[in-house]
Amino acid sequence: MARLFDAYIIVDWSAASKPAQGANSIWIGALARDARLKFQFQAANPPTRLKARDMIAGLAERFAARGDKVLIGLDFSLGYPAGTAKAAGLEKAGEPAWKSTFDHLASKLKDKDDNSNRRFAIAAGMNYSMTKGPQPFWGAPARDQITTLSGKKGDFTQSPVAEYRIAEDYVRRNFKAKPKSVWQLYGAGSVGSQSLLGIPTVKALTERLPNSKIWPFETGFQALDEDALETTDIVFAEVYPSLVDAKPGPGEVLDEAQVRALAHHYYDLDEAGKLGPLFGPPEALESTEIAQITTEEGWILLK
Repeated sequence: MARLFDAYIIVDWSAASKPAQGANSIWIGALARDARLKFQFQAANPPTRLKARDMIAGLAERFAARGDKVLIGLDFSLGYPAGTAKAAGLEKAGEPAWKSTFDHLASKLKDKDDNSNRRFAIAAGMNYSMTKGPQPFWGAPARDQITTLSGKKGDFTQSPVAEYRIAEDYVRRNFKAKPKSVWQLYGAGSVGSQSLLGIPTVKALTERLPNSKIWPFETGFQALDEDALETTDIVFAEVYPSLVDAKPGPGEVLDEAQVRALAHHYYDLDEAGKLGPLFGPPEALESTEIAQITTEEGWILLK
């Protein structure tokens, strides 16, 4: 079986409010063919999200222009627990919930050249829309805490939305990993701020890159093969680097090692004909769960 993809771009995102490089900043790893048609890995560490967006787009455009199929893996949540768009008043008639959320975040969160952003204020505003209080988003430095955004997690039994997506619950049950909730914006391992700032970037990239689709929202939650990708050059997928062992080499920081390890991991699966089926749902999922995943929550491309 031929590989589905010819290039693998893995992105380790960051919510930093200032330009940053090194550990805990943005890393982009690309595993693709060189001039001799051999797969080579290269990593880059752009200091801002705008520079990273341009770099991802440039790589994808170059690969697609030569006829490559490209997988872009992003290490942040691409969706929110079912019911979020409704609770926040974002639903639009005839439009899937995930798209309404993408449009809202893209309209509110505009990256700047200096990497500054208003993520805590936007989260507080969404909290007000959903609960009139400090839920469900939580976690912020003291200067950004207000009546609708607390530094501590609230009581999710009183929340209109779940603390975790179906994907996070599944990973917690089946892997030795404990992914954080998309509602947590601050603190060790938190992913919430990266998602708030990453989703607008994905929307901008899909608008710039023709023939690109977001999995599973636009591709369908189904195994992929050559026929499914006939008119699609680029697939965006959520990934979770902690599911793959990554040991930094000489001079590498952990983030760099993770994008390298994950790019090689998906390449190896693809070479063995095992990657395509991972785009479909696990057997354990119910039809109602699959509907929630494809319309609002998204899923993680697991190993």
